[in-house]
Amino acid sequence: MIANIEDKEIKDIYKTSIIQQTAFWSEVKKLQGVQTEAFNFRVKSTDLFAEEKEETYIIGDLLIILQYLDTDHCIAYVPYGPEIEPDAENQGYFLEQLSESLRHFLPKSCIMIRYDLSWESQWAKEDDCYDIHGNWIGVPEKRIQELRLNYSTENWNLRKANTDILPSNTIFMDLRLDEDYLLANMKSKTRYNINLSMRKGVQIRSLGIEHLDIWYELYRQTAQRNNFFLHDINYFRIVLSARANDTQSPAQVYLLVAEVEEKPLAAMFLVVSGNRGTYLYGASATANRNYMATYALQWRAMQVAKEKGCTEYDFFGIAPQADESHPMYGLYRFKSGFGGKIYHRMGCWDYPLNKEKYNYYASMEFKNQGYHLS
Repeated sequence: MIANIEDKEIKDIYKTSIIQQTAFWSEVKKLQGVQTEAFNFRVKSTDLFAEEKEETYIIGDLLIILQYLDTDHCIAYVPYGPEIEPDAENQGYFLEQLSESLRHFLPKSCIMIRYDLSWESQWAKEDDCYDIHGNWIGVPEKRIQELRLNYSTENWNLRKANTDILPSNTIFMDLRLDEDYLLANMKSKTRYNINLSMRKGVQIRSLGIEHLDIWYELYRQTAQRNNFFLHDINYFRIVLSARANDTQSPAQVYLLVAEVEEKPLAAMFLVVSGNRGTYLYGASATANRNYMATYALQWRAMQVAKEKGCTEYDFFGIAPQADESHPMYGLYRFKSGFGGKIYHRMGCWDYPLNKEKYNYYASMEFKNQGYHLS
């Protein structure tokens, strides 16, 4: 095996910008009653990177969430991990070797490992995946994806999952740029709406957990308006109250609310981890949308993230391209107006540990794209 594995304490998870790979996120899951485990892996740099000549070792880690299907079966889910991204030609082999090493540390009841990869899609930079206008067409069919990722493997065991759990498409803003430059690079309509909201008296406040009901009412309206699943208020109370301050990978969570004359119009959860600020959840009122409060809210969130030392801002989820029929097209149109760089991730890949049970699970899995609140 090229990957040597050892388990580690959750509190010792390395500092990272990926929220879902932090001790903070483990604490969130723990409070939700979900079991998590952490592991170190050690691998030769030459097994990851083609141009690497010296046989140095790279040490990384990953947080695994154990999702129990019933009393006898579970899934090892790796949200946006592992963080270390090998060269494209080595990715499949690395995942295979990592999975086989992990097999011996996971419960016997574990039927598969699901990697929700944050790595850039191998098709994101290929000319034939874009139309003549420069719009990304998307990835090829599942069979072609699997052929490519498994090409360097020994057992051809990696499978593209039926659905991506976390957003596989997003926009990153470079917060190292000054505010005037950021504003200048936004679409004119977005910049106009930010200024309009300010002229209309929209104010942004950071509220504590005692005001969570303000968020939840806006979230309830948003769920009703867009017909998506309504989480219990405790789901958000846990995210806002979880702490991992005695660890190497804590995070700060801010509940930002946009209001006019103390009337809430929009709200969001901003999470700061490492050098990244992430727009994790958002909601808005059904009425008074002409105040453009969501524009002021996003701009203030970027400013807060910048003030906290972040160098990038993750909008956390858009449609893969400007397709009006896509259920997340509205998010694409709204978020792309702020500028930034569209980033396409690899998405979910499965490594079956019990092929018979995995095949049954895969055939029965409910294909729900959702709004990525998991």
